Amino acid sequence: MSRRFGTLLVAVSGLSGTTYPEGTRVAIRGTGGSVDGFVAGDWLPLAWWEFADVEPEEPGTAAG
Repeated sequence: MSRRFGTLLVAVSGLSGTTYPEGTRVAIRGTGGSVDGFVAGDWLPLAWWEFADVEPEEPGTAAG
């Protein structure tokens, strides 16, 4: 299964308390109205309107 990625459309707070700005790239898990987003191990509960799907980058260029 390929990994799914998205870009935040609005600022979102992660479980750590860090707020990630619009444009932050996130790894996405799940489908439907709400999904799990991850940035450097931080969990972001995301609604469908808070992110947009993006194509994965070339291997070796993705930010962790």
